[in-house]
Amino acid sequence: MAPLPSTWRWQPVDDDGRKVECGAQVYSKDEDAPVRSIFHPKWLAMMLFTGLLAIAFFTLSPGLAIPIGSRKGGNSIGKPLRFAKDGTFQISIFGDLHFGENAWEQWGPQQDIWSTYVINQVLDAESQQLVVLNGDLITGENTFLENSTDYLNQIVAPLVQRDLSWASTYGNHDSQYNLSRENILAHERLYLNARTTQMVFGRDAGVTNYYLPVYSHKNKHKPALILWFFDSRGGFYYQEQDAAGDPIGQPDWVDQSVVDWFSTTNEQLTTDHRGPIPSVGFVHIPMNASRALQTEVGVRKHYQPGINHDYPLAQQAQGWCPDGANDGPCSYGGQDVPFMEAIASTPGMMALFSGHDHGDSWCYKWDTQLPGISMTGNGVNLCFGQHSGYGGYGTWTRGSRQVLVHENMLKDLDNLELETWIRLENQNVVGAVTLNSTYGQDRYPATKDTHTHCPTCVY
Repeated sequence: MAPLPSTWRWQPVDDDGRKVECGAQVYSKDEDAPVRSIFHPKWLAMMLFTGLLAIAFFTLSPGLAIPIGSRKGGNSIGKPLRFAKDGTFQISIFGDLHFGENAWEQWGPQQDIWSTYVINQVLDAESQQLVVLNGDLITGENTFLENSTDYLNQIVAPLVQRDLSWASTYGNHDSQYNLSRENILAHERLYLNARTTQMVFGRDAGVTNYYLPVYSHKNKHKPALILWFFDSRGGFYYQEQDAAGDPIGQPDWVDQSVVDWFSTTNEQLTTDHRGPIPSVGFVHIPMNASRALQTEVGVRKHYQPGINHDYPLAQQAQGWCPDGANDGPCSYGGQDVPFMEAIASTPGMMALFSGHDHGDSWCYKWDTQLPGISMTGNGVNLCFGQHSGYGGYGTWTRGSRQVLVHENMLKDLDNLELETWIRLENQNVVGAVTLNSTYGQDRYPATKDTHTHCPTCVY
């Protein structure tokens, strides 16, 4: 079990200025000490020793991580994702961490400490091979231009300490006037264990559109599973203002250029490997099909277990008009229809995992035609994660959705199966289900509506 966070980071500094706080250490500053040349051999040795101590501190500190600039070696470079010897592959999904919220208030940094605690608790309780950071890593509107990407170091420190690799999608709060998706990606890529990348370029595409193959433990050449990552964008364009001096809004749906790339790339993978490859996808903002399932069909607590408090949920293209304007009375513009069509027509697509709506954590099988939606689902399961961070709205108990895939359950495209559950910050498990051909008919225990509060935050 991870140690409880403490407030050692916030020790007061003496009024006389004779103590200076630096990270987790408080150093004395003696202004009356005699001045010595730093070039004396003893002082050079002391400087070297101090430098080594500093490196050790930042390497071992539970709250910090220093990016490694070299991309040579490491956990993720030259080592493709692969099923374990027992034929399993597990993913831990952290969504809506919202680091950096109100950093100038006492409670802002405290929330980040407790969000780190959630990450540690989950990682200690599970046996994941990959971590997915599924959007809204940072509350970008509360950051400053000079430090907006620095919060990434705090987020990935628990992963670096465990030598875990990760892959990210970015959310609407990751694009703000002082925070750029491109800068977050550049910062991520300083780490050896980061698998986040960009495969589609252009102003309208977003950044985190890519795929990762997961290979069989035995077959090193053919992927057994494909992980798709999509950028639903949103927020505001970096350092851009309109004529009135206001930030310029960025569309919040998966762009057509990304849909075209996905369809073409998936067809090529199917051709290269002589048949469809089972897959799962990750996107921050859910599709309109999720909203239709929730509001038109209905979430049943024993058949789609999970909390269902964001009702109606906020989907892609919410607040946009069909003509692309977002300053009118429109509630939904329909721009995510091409993405929905692509997902619904992809053979072997088992599930699409999203976040964004902190108060929803259910999975729903889309296998019918839904009111207001022209296409029919192919059985893909549309799932929400669990609000993972103490930043962002809502006090539902924080946690992380887990995804466990068994390679032997991927052989028949008509009977694909995966297991999923939510690991809470107290290490309890809720909402455990099997996404198979009978999901939606099988009865499960309902998920209790529980809440947690930041115990060291003064709001």
